[in-house]
Amino acid sequence: MAVANENSAQKWALPFFTIWSGQTFSLLGSQLVQFALIWWLTRTTGSATVLATASLIGLLPQVFIMPLAGALVDRWSRRVTMILADSLIALATVALAVMFWSGEVQVWQVYLLMFIRSAAGGFHWSAMQASTSLMVPQRHLSRIQGLNQTTNGGLNIISAPLGALLLELLPIQGVLAIDVGTALLAITPLFFFHVPQPRRAADDEAGGDTSVWQDFKAGFKYAAGWPGLVMIGVMATMINLLLTPAFSLLPILVIKHFNGQAFHLAWLESGLGIGIVVGGLLLSAWGGFKRRILTSMLGLLLIGGSALAIGLAPASAFTFTVGAIFITGLATPLTNGPIFAVLQSVVEPGMQGRVFTLLVSAATAMTPLGLVIAGPVADTFGVQSWFILGGLMTAGMGLAGCFIPAVVNIENNHASGPLDEPDAPRLDKHPAAAVQATAASQPTETE
Repeated sequence: MAVANENSAQKWALPFFTIWSGQTFSLLGSQLVQFALIWWLTRTTGSATVLATASLIGLLPQVFIMPLAGALVDRWSRRVTMILADSLIALATVALAVMFWSGEVQVWQVYLLMFIRSAAGGFHWSAMQASTSLMVPQRHLSRIQGLNQTTNGGLNIISAPLGALLLELLPIQGVLAIDVGTALLAITPLFFFHVPQPRRAADDEAGGDTSVWQDFKAGFKYAAGWPGLVMIGVMATMINLLLTPAFSLLPILVIKHFNGQAFHLAWLESGLGIGIVVGGLLLSAWGGFKRRILTSMLGLLLIGGSALAIGLAPASAFTFTVGAIFITGLATPLTNGPIFAVLQSVVEPGMQGRVFTLLVSAATAMTPLGLVIAGPVADTFGVQSWFILGGLMTAGMGLAGCFIPAVVNIENNHASGPLDEPDAPRLDKHPAAAVQATAASQPTETE
């Protein structure tokens, strides 16, 4: 078995990065669509409430569907799950493109596409995240997270100005068509590589007798038995109540506060992306503090401080705001990378789908409430108020986390023991699952 694991560790890169590259192109297409649709809503309605509603609709599946998605992903074939999720997103995008082409599109139809993309994306993201640790050797997980964060930043640099340029050259249905093409690039490699299944999934295929609800409860009990993870979920919930709505209303800040155009929004998006690239490279080179969670707390302090700076910036300080959002981007990999590396290192493979989705659901559970309040308040008092309040809250959480034992010791006090083979991919030891093991991964964001 040791020889088999060594051989698998030597062969992981080709299938992993083949699928990962396809997913990267798909993510670029998705970001182009997101930019185009948000800008269309902004120019068509000019309402912060409409943008808040759009963000709310995109987040609802993460709160109510993703916990179930995690339990199902841990049972289903992860390769098939990703194929079907990408295909559903592509079909929904085609339908909306036809509506734009016919001139019959309405705001509620844009909302519907955002809901479908978010729901299917929840299954897709969960399957990819849970598969990564089954393919990538343990010692490379932090590097892969750094690469994912860097790629996210690079795509943000490209997608915002590219989206603005494409909207000048093409009708919006043309931008949607590009996303369909990139989805095909993501789906195709999945037909040629197997995605490894954890022990639990293999047992279910052989005739397991537990229900989805029982699996969900087992995942919840597993996460609840990890005090540090519970505290991280609580912190993320409180932060997202205030900070996420602020950045969701960034287009309104550009139009109403800075009197800007699409290229101003593109500058902010690109500044965020450049920051993420720099932060990802910094994390890859530095590796963070020995106690990885302290790196995440430092990242939260920087995110909170930069959000506060954006909220306090006068209308004449657009360049300063670009610099502040660059700091936000730089701190994002420092916050997200270490947390996901910890989870992928210590959470049992058969539990990862459930644990990841539970964490995301906890992180976004209060965001819908924040968005419901943020839209009308921002229309009345200005978007800057949400950046100020969210920045103060985030910085406070980052500082407090350094003094909470359950958070500081999250890597030592966890729900599962350390792995026996730290340099080998976390493959199920079921013979059928170890024959051809590959994994898919896509750059991700907290968001």
